[in-house]
Amino acid sequence: MYYDIILFMLKQRLFYLCLFILMSYFVTAQELRCNISVSSQKIQGTNRELFTNMQRDMYEFLNNKRWSENVFQYDERIECNIQITLDEQIGSDQFRGSMQVRVSRPVYNSSYSTVLLNFRDNDIDYIYREFEPLEYSETGQNSNLVNLLAFYANIILGIDYDSFSLMGGNDFFNRAETIVARCQNAKESGWKSFENRRNRYWLINNLQDRSYASVRECIYKYHRLGLDVMSDNLTDGRLAILEALGLLQKAHRIKPNSYLMQVFFDAKADEIVHIFKPAFTDERKRIFNIVSEVNPANSSKYNALIQEKTN
Repeated sequence: MYYDIILFMLKQRLFYLCLFILMSYFVTAQELRCNISVSSQKIQGTNRELFTNMQRDMYEFLNNKRWSENVFQYDERIECNIQITLDEQIGSDQFRGSMQVRVSRPVYNSSYSTVLLNFRDNDIDYIYREFEPLEYSETGQNSNLVNLLAFYANIILGIDYDSFSLMGGNDFFNRAETIVARCQNAKESGWKSFENRRNRYWLINNLQDRSYASVRECIYKYHRLGLDVMSDNLTDGRLAILEALGLLQKAHRIKPNSYLMQVFFDAKADEIVHIFKPAFTDERKRIFNIVSEVNPANSSKYNALIQEKTN
């Protein structure tokens, strides 16, 4: 009798433990599944454990925080990678380097994952103190490291939402813009318009500029009406992508040399060639005329679209 009671209690505890794990899996999953990598090979003579803890703290900050009120299932989280390369250490706790942010999303009814953003930030400068928690306040002051991570968390979410619904990323881009506005007096680079034309200020400025609304419309149509359709109807999906890219051509003729346009093609140039290379000659010529005008920096890649097919 005594052993039966003990066995019952153990089974009961095991049941509640499994229930807790299951609820944690489905209910508490946050929006991001972000892999963080901190490369510190260029910095000599420093405790390597410091960078391990730095990487862990960034990972936990991005992946454990709720960035919206929306409910995400565990397998719905947004896939992203952040590679931080540190070039120098100033004193005991200040670090400078660069950051590569790559965001992808699955294509409907396929095993293919498409790149939404592949962005390099060369103005990374922050203070990290080991064992000091990374905490974000929407109204108070934050460290530059926290502002950097929060800014890109909102950019990542905004780009992903834009790819599923027209202008779906507005709330996140508004938050990213607020972070930039609050950093206008920061001593670190990357937040201000006059520093250079290719930084965080101009990224969110272009995303919010109505002159470039057609770029965001292209992001939606390219993915939701194009890529997501291709598994069911390859021709219709490819045509929708061609029409979406035509929106970029119109925007380019009104306001050329957009930073946002460059950011788009940094993620999409190779994919566009891959999608249209098997198409008929007329379709390949049409897409070549669009992308070579809008994105001449990648003309060498786009030449593959007008090369005659060989058997």
